[in-house]
This record gives sequence, C-alpha cells and structure tokens, in this order.
Amino acid sequence: MSIFNSMQINASGLSLERFKLDTISTNIANVNTTRTEDGEGPYIKQQVLFEENLRQVKSGFTGDVSRKSQGVRISGVEANEDNVRLVFEPGHPDANEEGYVAYPNVDMADEMIDMMTAIRTYDANVTAINSSKDMLKRAMEIGNK
Repeated sequence: MSIFNSMQINASGLSLERFKLDTISTNIANVNTTRTEDGEGPYIKQQVLFEENLRQVKSGFTGDVSRKSQGVRISGVEANEDNVRLVFEPGHPDANEEGYVAYPNVDMADEMIDMMTAIRTYDANVTAINSSKDMLKRAMEIGNK
C-alpha cells in the first residue's frame, strides 16, 4: 500500500465522520418534533450505514485478482423506528384519541456519545493524514541531502 492510498483511506473516513455529524445534528435538532412535514407522526431517528470500499486489482505478473481497500463509503441512511415514546398529553395538538403524543426516539445521551465518537474518529483521521504528509515531506528531504 502506498502512502497516497493511506491518505485516500483517511480522507474517506473524514467524509464519513462529517456525514455522521450532520446526521447526529439533525437528530438533535428534531428531538422534540412531534409532527413531520408530511404530517405522518414524529421525527424518526436516522443512522448512517457504511461499508468498506473495496476495489479489485489484477496483478500484471500472476493474473491473480485481489481486493484492496479504498477506505469506507456511505451505503445509506436508515430510519430507526424503535422506541418511539408515547407521552400522555391530552391538550397537545398532536395527541391521538387516547391523549397520547408520539415523541421522537432520539435519546440525547446516545446522540452526544455518538457525536463524541465521531469527533474523535475525525481527529484520528486528521492525525493520520498529517503523519502521512510529514512522512512524504521527510522522504523528499532524503534526496536533497
């Protein structure tokens, strides 16, 4: 694996973590949204799905096909419909016939943990890219001495 591949892998990680942070921010912003734009109930928590991004490489010498990682890629965003909270509030405009209001399944503690994890992973990818840049710079200095 070349140094440029490692930078590409870390760059894909940066993109993923930024997208995760955007999704977490949306979840937090809608923590009390009891009616969505389409009027079909409360906001539903979103989760980012991702997978390893592999490419097949054919060896020029042996003809063997191998897989090499190109980092990660976002494979989608999933709505997690589990644990919608029902709260008894008969005066609320979104209450059902029994007086219960459906609130989003967004748990602030879980979102904050996910946010801290995404930030730390983002920072780790930045550190790895900076290390790769430093190695490249030092390698270029070898030829100048």
